[in-house]
Amino acid sequence: MNSTDLERFNSLYEQHLTNLKLQGKRPATIDAYSRAVRRIAQFFDCCPDALTTLQLKRYFANLIETHSWSTVKLDRNGSQFFYRYTLNKQWEWLNIVRPPRSKKLPDVLAPEQVALLISLTQQRRYQVFFLALYFMGLRLSEGLNLTVQDIDAHTMQIHVRNGKGGKDRLVPLPQRTLNALRAYWLTHRHPKLLFPAREIMTNKTMDRGGVQKAMKQVLKDCGINKPILKQKRLNETLSLNEIKSSNDLGR
Repeated sequence: MNSTDLERFNSLYEQHLTNLKLQGKRPATIDAYSRAVRRIAQFFDCCPDALTTLQLKRYFANLIETHSWSTVKLDRNGSQFFYRYTLNKQWEWLNIVRPPRSKKLPDVLAPEQVALLISLTQQRRYQVFFLALYFMGLRLSEGLNLTVQDIDAHTMQIHVRNGKGGKDRLVPLPQRTLNALRAYWLTHRHPKLLFPAREIMTNKTMDRGGVQKAMKQVLKDCGINKPILKQKRLNETLSLNEIKSSNDLGR
């Protein structure tokens, strides 16, 4: 890319970032959509504002061969945003890049497998975390970010904040799960977090990588060969004898 093209690209790229922020896109989306523009500029070694439809087809045909469909979709959406909001051009060939529709059933655990998984989890914090994750149908990040204020014992609900798509939602809170959360909170009494890091005096949550590693190890110990890290809410079929209720959490 010559100096003139590079200067024009940098100017358009900054406009692209500004437009993403003005449209209220989340940081992860901004990162993906900006990466899409950088990748297409690098592929042709030129500013992508004057690419022809034939060139764009060639680019995405190559991308399909070298990357996953999830990356292809992100690059398509990022390029579409760039054309619409930065170049003020219509994206006339959107349907040309159409990922195949697949209907795959998710890997789920049977209730007895969930009971086995939790009972074989050695560390208390992971044991209670997995219980909350499965019985309330939470995503990994949602469980890690739970706070004391999110628990409402009067309505038996938890307030999940900033979930998928930045949306909040209310989730039913089973009594046994509430008891487990109360008992675990008494072991650290963090003023804000339900699942804080080992350094209690900080406002950091448990390490995401540590949780994933623990989950994989327990699944291996259970002989369960499924890539499970989240799952829809199950009926409560599990009882943990060591979990006792307390009245200090969720008032």
